[in-house]
Amino acid sequence: MTIPESNITPMDAIVTAGGIPAQGEPLFEISGGRQKALLDFGGKPMIQWVLDALSRSKNIHRVAVIGLPPFTDLKCDHPLTIVDNQGSMLANLQTGVTELQKSGVISSKVLAVSSDVPAVTGEMIDWLVETVQQTDHDVYYNVISQDIMEARFPGSKRTFLKLKDVEVCGGDIGAFDHQFIFSKQNLFEAIIGTRKNPIRQASILGFDTLFLVLLHKMTLLQAEINISKKIGSRAHAILCPYAEMGMDVDKPNQYEQVLSSLRASGAFV
Repeated sequence: MTIPESNITPMDAIVTAGGIPAQGEPLFEISGGRQKALLDFGGKPMIQWVLDALSRSKNIHRVAVIGLPPFTDLKCDHPLTIVDNQGSMLANLQTGVTELQKSGVISSKVLAVSSDVPAVTGEMIDWLVETVQQTDHDVYYNVISQDIMEARFPGSKRTFLKLKDVEVCGGDIGAFDHQFIFSKQNLFEAIIGTRKNPIRQASILGFDTLFLVLLHKMTLLQAEINISKKIGSRAHAILCPYAEMGMDVDKPNQYEQVLSSLRASGAFV
């Protein structure tokens, strides 16, 4: 279903940027102990690529970057707020909502964008905003099929979850109802903390869910229903056609792969 452009309401976006690779972690040598979001990527900080994509989206209203010092030199064509790290992913998202509320009426649904997906484009952001506005849910999470991911980034070493109808990895751009983010904090902390391990996430959501996942008996729709029941709200899985939305830079090989891809596409000027 395509929504007429006149019916699309621009959404606010929160970009999470609080991670600092520790010694011994894959990106420590490349980052030099600095914030991962500020990793040099083709001559500009990795997060700037994400902000450039948000700038090119006609469906974005305001942007809050949470996790960097307020004086960080970043640019965005939409009104931009930068706030220091609050200590956890959930706290950063909640602070982003609070900061957006300070400067005006916040959009009903808010995008949650990771700062380490530099290959994302404005067109992809537009698609996601339009897709989110086709339904009324509390939480939206992107998943990308293995076929799409491997075709775009072969050998990217994502972690895939094999369901009955599709094998998917998690995306790094989602959306949520801005009021909902303040409820069920313990559950959300646990789910966010295991976002790189879908089997552990399934165990948090209940033994029956884990059992069906391990037997590959659960479809994507069934997973959506189970998650909704567990969190007591309406969750929606979006099968995303863009591998770039799930290609986060966590390891040196992924850094080189995305950098090479952008260079080959003519993204560097």
